Amino acid sequence: MSPGRDGEEEDFAAALAAFERRQATPADRPRVGDRVQARVVGFGEDSAFVDLGGKAEAVIPLAELVDAEGRRTAAVGDTLEALVAAIDDDAGTVVLRVRGGGGGHAGGAAAAAELAQAHAHGLPVEGTVQEVVKGGVAVTVSGLRGFCPVSQLDLRYVADPAVFLGQRLAFRITRYETGRGRPNLVLSRRALLAEEAVGRAAEARARLAVGKVVRGTVTSLVSFGAFVDLGGIEGLLHVSELGHGRVGHPQEVLAVGQEIEVQVQKIEAARDKSGKERISLSHRALLQDPWQEQAARLRPGVRLGGRVARLETFGAFVELAPGVDGLLHLSELATPDGKHAPRHPREALQVGQSLEVKILEVDFERRRISLALAAPEDEDSAAAPPASQPGFGALGDFFARAKKR
Repeated sequence: MSPGRDGEEEDFAAALAAFERRQATPADRPRVGDRVQARVVGFGEDSAFVDLGGKAEAVIPLAELVDAEGRRTAAVGDTLEALVAAIDDDAGTVVLRVRGGGGGHAGGAAAAAELAQAHAHGLPVEGTVQEVVKGGVAVTVSGLRGFCPVSQLDLRYVADPAVFLGQRLAFRITRYETGRGRPNLVLSRRALLAEEAVGRAAEARARLAVGKVVRGTVTSLVSFGAFVDLGGIEGLLHVSELGHGRVGHPQEVLAVGQEIEVQVQKIEAARDKSGKERISLSHRALLQDPWQEQAARLRPGVRLGGRVARLETFGAFVELAPGVDGLLHLSELATPDGKHAPRHPREALQVGQSLEVKILEVDFERRRISLALAAPEDEDSAAAPPASQPGFGALGDFFARAKKR
C-alpha cells in the first residue's frame, strides 16, 4: 500500500529542511551546462527534490521523471545523471533535467520541448550523424532531424564530411524554429569545440613563459614555418628556428601531427581583434651550436666538402655543416672554360652543387669563413676528411628519428 498524502508531505518537508541546513557556498555551486550526479530525496507536487552531494539544492521537474503513462521512473534513493538546465539565483535553486541533452529516443512533443529548453539555455545536445546532405550533414537528435553545416562540424576545414557518419557527437543548437511539423534544428559542433579550446588555451597560457621548454604537436606547415599546438594555444616555429642548417620548407623536416620539443622565445600581445597572443618558438635553441662542434677543424688550409647554399652578386655561400657557411668570393671563381672571371656566381656554380673548398681565413668573433676552391696542388695541405655533402649532425638525426615515430 502506498503511503498517504500526509506521509508524503512530511517526507518532503523533512527533505527540504535537511537541504536548507547544508546549503552550499556560491563558489561550490554547479554552472549551467554541467553534468552532475543527483540523488532523489523526495517528491513535491511539481518537482523532485535531489541531493547534489552538498554542492547545492536542486529540483527536477516531475515531467522529466514520468513515462508516457504518467508513471514515475525514479524513486527516493535513486541516483541520476542530470544536466544543469537553469539556476534560480533568487531562490538559490538549481534546475536539472535528466533526459540528457538528446540522449534518448523519445521524439515527438516531449523531445521537442527538451530541445527548446536546450536552445534557450545554450545547453549541449548529443546526436548521431546520419547522412551527408548539401552543405553539411543530417543529425538525429532525440529522434528529431537536425542539420549541421559543414563549416560547423569542426574547428578546421572539413574536406570530407563523410568521415563523421555514424559518430555520436555533442552539438549546440544555434537555431530552433517551430512550424507546422517538427521543429527546424540547426546545429553547431564547432561552437562547443571553440569553447573547450578557450578553456584549454587559458590553462596552457598560464603555463607558458619565455625561455620555457615545452612539447607540442605540429598542426600545419606553411612556407615560413610550422604552427605548433601547445595544448589549446598555438605558437609559430619559424623556418629559421627549425635548426642551425638552412631549410627551404618546413615539410623537409617536419610533418603534421609530429611531436616536437621547442623553447618559447617570445610572447607578444594580440595585434588584432582576435585577441590571440603571438607566441614565437624555437627548436634551434635546444641544439648545440655547430660552430663549437666544428671549431677544431675550422682553420686556414683545411680542405672540406661543401654544398652551394645560395648565390649572391659578390659570391657563393657554401654550407660546410648545418649552421656553418663559408663565403666563396666571386674573385675565387672562373667560368667553366677557365678563360675569364664570371660576372655572377651563377655562371660558374649552381645552388645544391657539391664541391671541395679550402679555408682561407676564419673570423670566429664575427663567425665568418673565407673560402677558395680546392685545387689538386692543395692535397699536401692540412686536411680534414672530405665529404661530397655536409653532414647534418644532431639536427638531421633528430628529424629522421621523429619522422620514423
